Amino acid sequence: MPVRKVAMLTAGGLAPCLSSAVGGLIERYTEIAPDVEIIAYTDGYTGLLTGTSVTITAQARAGAHLLHRFGGSPIGNSRVKLTNVADCVRRGLVTEGQNPLHVAAEQLTRDGVDVLHTIGGDDTNTTAADLAAYLHENGHELTVVGLPKTIDNDVVPVRQSLGAWTAAEQGALFARNIISEHSSNPRMLIVHEVMGRNCGWLTGATARAYRAWLDTQEWSPAVGLDRRTWEVHGVFVPELGFDIEAEATRLRAVMDEIGCVNLFVSEGAGVPTIVEEMISRGEQPQRDPFGHVKLDTINPGAWFAKQFAKRLGAAKTMVQKSGYFSRSAAANVEDLRLIKSCTDYAVECALRGESGLVGHDEERGGRLRAIEFDRVKGGKPFDVTSPWFVQLLADIGQPLGAAVSVEH
Repeated sequence: MPVRKVAMLTAGGLAPCLSSAVGGLIERYTEIAPDVEIIAYTDGYTGLLTGTSVTITAQARAGAHLLHRFGGSPIGNSRVKLTNVADCVRRGLVTEGQNPLHVAAEQLTRDGVDVLHTIGGDDTNTTAADLAAYLHENGHELTVVGLPKTIDNDVVPVRQSLGAWTAAEQGALFARNIISEHSSNPRMLIVHEVMGRNCGWLTGATARAYRAWLDTQEWSPAVGLDRRTWEVHGVFVPELGFDIEAEATRLRAVMDEIGCVNLFVSEGAGVPTIVEEMISRGEQPQRDPFGHVKLDTINPGAWFAKQFAKRLGAAKTMVQKSGYFSRSAAANVEDLRLIKSCTDYAVECALRGESGLVGHDEERGGRLRAIEFDRVKGGKPFDVTSPWFVQLLADIGQPLGAAVSVEH
């Protein structure tokens, strides 16, 4: 059947790709299928459940190119899971006794939507797959074509998620200013907490991008510009355990020599230990609608700071988080190229009725394709044996061989 009407939504946390992806979809439909009507559900699945949408007008189509210059989402976001009935009721999105999948399906049917584009992480896109399956079981065929958004770069089997490169670049920019704080106090411990619930890719990539900037600078200890004080001295990610006493001994020597220590810590590093400590005290960590621990409520960066401050003899400790700064940025050149190829292909898939998550499929030779939704999941671990990461740790003097691999 010909495609007459498509809808799109963005969901989950922000990433430096949402605005550009929305713009790219609008541009591509306008180029090759200008007669297709486009609507956008506002605020993610919230808009779908409440029937709140906007029509992409001729004026909006003409200005779609502007969206590539901005971060955020022009159509709004939310964290809503259609299969979490209790949460949808609590939010007032459905009433007691209603099935959110049914409510969403009815809305799509009323709106006459043939194709739904979901731009989000694994939760967003597997939720869309649940919705398509529900519609199919009830006699309504819907093509769902997703785009993989997550700065964690942890969607299986997608090689590179949209927005992750930009987030690493922006985290490095954030670090340039924060690490200058090493000069604000003697024996300064700085913990740069980077987003990444289960995957350390962003932390490693941010540290690499920051050190690439260090390589471009001129240093002169004679005038107080000693690269060693601006260096990354430790990188901690969920995929690697570590011996805290051994690391404290190594980092204490750094502190004694140059008067500061700068750590890059993934927000997911150490979380099982922190949660276990909370439960032992009779506390229950807060969780989001998807069952994930709310990381901003347990403060992993602060935990790392506490563990190391006394052991290093730090006179002052600072914990700074680059996550919101990084995820709200406009896409960089690398991401814009990736977004363009993915949005163009997503429209092609939609017009031929092929559902799936568009990305380079690591399990199919790295080809750009519509990956079957039943193969999509989150929590892809960062490969800590990647040559660039092994070299990074070697360059900063952090032993990899002594680290203990964490099972995922």
